[in-house]
Amino acid sequence: MTTPHSDALVFFGATGDLAYKKIFPALQAMIRRGHLEMPVIGIASSRWSLEQFVDRARASLNDHGGLDAGAFAKLCGRLRYIHGDYRDKTTFAKLREILGNVEHPLHYLAIPGSLFSEVADGLANSGCARNARVVVEKPFGRDLVSARELNATLHRFFPEDAIFRIDHYLGKESVQNLIYFRCANPFLEAAWSNAHIESVQITMAENFGVAGRGKFYEEVGAIRDVVQNHMLQVVACLTMELPAAPEHEALRDERGRLLQSMRTLDPAEVVRGQFRGYRQEAGVAPDSHVETYAQLRLHIDSPRWNGVPFYVRSGKCLPVTATEILVRFKRLSPLAIDDPGTRLSNYYRFRLSPEVVIALGTKVKRPGEQMVGERIELVARHQSADDIGPYERLLGDAAAGDATLFAREDSVEAAWRVVDPVLGNKTTVLSYAPGTWGPSEVNRRVVPPDGWHDPDS
Repeated sequence: MTTPHSDALVFFGATGDLAYKKIFPALQAMIRRGHLEMPVIGIASSRWSLEQFVDRARASLNDHGGLDAGAFAKLCGRLRYIHGDYRDKTTFAKLREILGNVEHPLHYLAIPGSLFSEVADGLANSGCARNARVVVEKPFGRDLVSARELNATLHRFFPEDAIFRIDHYLGKESVQNLIYFRCANPFLEAAWSNAHIESVQITMAENFGVAGRGKFYEEVGAIRDVVQNHMLQVVACLTMELPAAPEHEALRDERGRLLQSMRTLDPAEVVRGQFRGYRQEAGVAPDSHVETYAQLRLHIDSPRWNGVPFYVRSGKCLPVTATEILVRFKRLSPLAIDDPGTRLSNYYRFRLSPEVVIALGTKVKRPGEQMVGERIELVARHQSADDIGPYERLLGDAAAGDATLFAREDSVEAAWRVVDPVLGNKTTVLSYAPGTWGPSEVNRRVVPPDGWHDPDS
């Protein structure tokens, strides 16, 4: 059955920070590629005219990615604006009027989760939810209980196949490359299990702080902000079973099963840190115990991955900004060559940002008379100047009804189940100096067998 394409995009929170930094650049990029032929209706509480809304879009593009005069002119021709309170039914009456004969609107809720219920109720009572899709931003809840409550709220008005829970990380070209590499190469499948893999480590490092978002970060912390969603989704993409069919639900089925098989975190296998100076940020409590760094060990209870530890760390004010995965293979035993160099393990290294790199750590004989070796890396770099941005990709997919890169209800709840035992102050938050790889305690706890691989800048 053909899925109808959305014929209007409505985005709530149209004057907010997310719209300014991400949505307007994505809309212009979609126009440039010929992927946006529908009206775009912004809704916010700001008492702006349409001209002021257009000015906001222009400023956004000048600041984030550059204004393309031709594409921007086309975008302006599609823009509409409604100012109003999300709790006021007249706001939704205005929306219904502007939608006119639109049959399949796509509603994007770039607003706090606490407003989802009011907006969904307003859409339903005004008839704007009929045959509609809805996109909701992360974080989807604050814990397992609140995520279940949000799911129940949305299901009052929308069926599951009309709900698109966005995690922009899944829309990144590099993560797409990881999924493709995992699924398209038979040689990888032959070695992709506990029979050959010793450990996996994933680092998501940022060399900057909270960038003026102290109040926001006080409400989330590193585990809620990136571990529960971005990092666990990357683990799932890396380790899931191969889908049995090309349909998007088959891929989501496998990601969901993998997340279901993750063991809930043990506080003894988690280290939390906070960079010195965080408490002086605006909006941060002077005695804050919110983590800006998290390091943990994950376990996957499945036949393929039993016994393989997964080490995950993410933090701010670290030495570099980069995301890398290191998959370390087991050593040969017994050794065919008595050379200390052969005791080094092979590995795969996947660099997801700031560039895409796939590398194989291997060993070759060192030139000379002796049978001794040295480690080398076989490196493939893959970077296109015309990459599709994550929000451009995800908005286009949602409009087309393709949910492949969106989190399903069961996956979201499974991810919250994994992190629930370590949310809040279940473990001590340890101080670390900016520009270092976290608290010194991390060198004594939750450490990969051969130590951490620190990405280069």
